[in-house]
Amino acid sequence: MKKALFFSIVGVLVIFAVLGGVKALQIKDLIAAGSKMSPPPISVASEPVIEAEWQGTLSSVGELESSQGVIVTADLTGRIATIAFEAGARVQQGDILVEQEISSERTQLDAAESDKSLARSNLNRVNKLYGEKLVSRSEYDAAQAAYRSAAARADTISANLDKKQIVAPFSGRLGLSQVDVGQNISAGTPIVSLQATDKMYFNFSLPQENITRLTAGLPVMVQTNALPGRTFEGMLSAIDSEIDLSTRTVELQAALDNPAGELLPGMFGRAEVQLAEKRSVLMIPATSVSYASFGDSVYVIEDAQAKEGQESAGLVARQQFVQLGEQRGDFVEVTQGLSAGEIVASAGAFKLRNGASVVLNETVKPEYQLKPAVADR
Repeated sequence: MKKALFFSIVGVLVIFAVLGGVKALQIKDLIAAGSKMSPPPISVASEPVIEAEWQGTLSSVGELESSQGVIVTADLTGRIATIAFEAGARVQQGDILVEQEISSERTQLDAAESDKSLARSNLNRVNKLYGEKLVSRSEYDAAQAAYRSAAARADTISANLDKKQIVAPFSGRLGLSQVDVGQNISAGTPIVSLQATDKMYFNFSLPQENITRLTAGLPVMVQTNALPGRTFEGMLSAIDSEIDLSTRTVELQAALDNPAGELLPGMFGRAEVQLAEKRSVLMIPATSVSYASFGDSVYVIEDAQAKEGQESAGLVARQQFVQLGEQRGDFVEVTQGLSAGEIVASAGAFKLRNGASVVLNETVKPEYQLKPAVADR
């Protein structure tokens, strides 16, 4: 009985040993096959690192104002008799905008003109008598003073009549009317905004360290999101004579032509000052960069080292950390980490890892431009 049990146990152990050996051989074969396998290459597009010359620029944001702009107001108190303009219309210098009621002033002017005429006649008569030595010098001076006083009163009333007719001080575009016919207005009451928009100014500021690079006459490109895709060319017309103590910036003003009146005062925009200097840069497509908090990187495409017995090992991606500078259009400047002529992955880089095999597919990459045009979708 004991012998039978012993041989049974030995038989079971032998079976387990044989099964374990077979499974061990299978696992060994799988490990050997896995070591020979590699993931399929990843399809990407590539671009070379390009050395180029970039025009030096300085960018800032600001707002537009008209070359001339006022709120037209009343000079004298009175009731509005006529509004001679339409809101939003263009007017020429001297065009009548508002006429105030002047009936009482006309009556006063008639009376003043009568007093002036009488004083003139009296002066002529006294002058004749003074020439004949029939009146004294004091009487002659009194008659002359009375005439001058009457003439001054008439001129004052006539000037007030002119002021009751409110005209455009310069040519431009009107805003919305702020008064109504029949309304009694006093001196200084706003009537309408008048802006000369044929020429505009763009006001912006730059840090004080740039002051030595700025001179009047430099080209300035202005863009505003109110007119997407449009660039307005102007020139730097004025540089402030002092630095802002709170921000340590210098205020600048660029002059722009606006013949079509598309730009309006108060519009927010972005200005780019084109400096006279040029600099050499290395640039790559912005899509090549993997941005991360620990550092920005790109994948450099290079030949893999062939193993012994192989003719070629294909292409692999090598992760390279870089330092970036200015971005223009579809390109970004690389200040450190790459050399001219190196090849980087431009499309599909997000799929890569360090050391991954790659295959190039240049049919899928977009056309990169320094100044891409914005197309309507």
